Amino acid sequence: MAAPALIALAHGSRDPRSAATVRALVAEVRAQRPDLTVEPAFLELARPGFQDVVDDLVRAGHDEIVVVPLLLSDAYHAKVDVPAAIAEAAARHEGLGIRASAILGLEAAFLQVLDERLRAALSSARVRELDALVLAAAGSSDALANQAVARLARVWGARHKLPVSAAFASTAPPATGEAVRAFRGEGRRHIAVASLFLAPGMLPDRAAELALEAGAVAVSEPLGAHPEVARVVLARYAVGAVELVPV
Repeated sequence: MAAPALIALAHGSRDPRSAATVRALVAEVRAQRPDLTVEPAFLELARPGFQDVVDDLVRAGHDEIVVVPLLLSDAYHAKVDVPAAIAEAAARHEGLGIRASAILGLEAAFLQVLDERLRAALSSARVRELDALVLAAAGSSDALANQAVARLARVWGARHKLPVSAAFASTAPPATGEAVRAFRGEGRRHIAVASLFLAPGMLPDRAAELALEAGAVAVSEPLGAHPEVARVVLARYAVGAVELVPV
């Protein structure tokens, strides 16, 4: 019996770099599990659309699908958009076994990726020691989602024995520039910003711009198609595949 297909479901962006990053991440997932059928899909603003990918998989003979939402925070998209898309697909294809796994979330393993991306950003900054760190995320109207980012920031700062602040590109304060200026107001001059985004786009660009204007010495690239991110996708898929099995 064939394993369930895996759809890596991103929100979608008008920025082509975002879709390219999702496709690169799917390529990494396929490289780690060449036995699986793995496809990218988007809720909106990019192609292929989620329902189109489901239709293609059903036509290809797949009767079980695990959807892994490529979302870092458990907010509106995870709680509303993804369940609605899954329900629509199930209603359109009678007998299809389809379910969403847990979102990617804020895995502690991503701290390793943040460190790698930040080291790359610092390599040209000629800074020997940092005074403070800022963890920049998208931000949400969901206070619990923002608190999860703040918790991860504290863990990350403790690893490096540095003061750290969570900052947000939209909806919630502080913005990255505000977080950097607050540290500079304390006399800290070597402040680096890590981008807790999956892919490039308008929000990461704006967060980086504000941070650099405020005096940050470096801003890292988003997590991207890192092997560790792909491993988390596959871990979410494995749980979802088990949950498809009837009891």
